[in-house]
Amino acid sequence: MAEAKMPLWEVFLRSRNGLAHKHVGSLHAADAAMALQAARDVYTRRGEGLSIWVVPSSAIVASDPADKTMLFEPTASKIYRHPTFYEVPDEVGHM
Repeated sequence: MAEAKMPLWEVFLRSRNGLAHKHVGSLHAADAAMALQAARDVYTRRGEGLSIWVVPSSAIVASDPADKTMLFEPTASKIYRHPTFYEVPDEVGHM
């Protein structure tokens, strides 16, 4: 009997407070609960995890690197978003 294919899940781990979740790998599991359990067993064996996200691979949408100009070039025309647009007073020495 052929085995049914289990969905692929992407695993993201946050190692401590204040840090972002990072992609640490992928795994196959039948559902979200099993994916979370398997991710805990596989990716936090040394107790380094604080929070785990599991996301179905099919739910991830990514941009194409070939679209870089179209996606990111419009920000170049918005100079107010660049820190050089603002003058920082001399009294603010820590910036």
